[in-house]
Amino acid sequence: MSTDARAVEVHPGKEAVVDFDPDLTFECVEECTWCCHHGVLLYEPDFLELANVANLSEATTQFRGQDFVRRETKDRADHVGDDGAACFFLRDDGLCALHDEHDWKPARCSVFPLEVTVADGDATDRDGGDIHVSVREEAHEHCDGLGVSERRVVDHLDAFLPAVLWDLDDPETKREL
Repeated sequence: MSTDARAVEVHPGKEAVVDFDPDLTFECVEECTWCCHHGVLLYEPDFLELANVANLSEATTQFRGQDFVRRETKDRADHVGDDGAACFFLRDDGLCALHDEHDWKPARCSVFPLEVTVADGDATDRDGGDIHVSVREEAHEHCDGLGVSERRVVDHLDAFLPAVLWDLDDPETKREL
């Protein structure tokens, strides 16, 4: 962790240790969809919420005992990963069906392009304490939204880090399909 790391209150009584440049800015940009290529980890509250808006047997899969939104082959080459696949909910127009049609997205989607970890990599020792947040290493190369606006990430952490993360036994987000 860099020496610039500092604790920031994100939600009342919930702090995150921030390990990125406080001047970092981010805004989603049209046509990017990089975050949609990874397979979305579904924490239990997300899984239950998704059941209200989608057929879980069509939209989800399990991998190593965890629930994920299924990835599928997409026709548009500009909206897919190297393997030609992207999130089940990514529409042909490059928009997320969950966000656009239901004004909701899983916690894991909110976190992008950030990454949540726990101290010393031991989620079992966390005991509901601080989480650590940094920028995903790959984001600097692939995320078109970094540095394109004046919206400082550190000033809007509540939009990136849903309060549910502090209630999870293991809030680490770098788990992919």
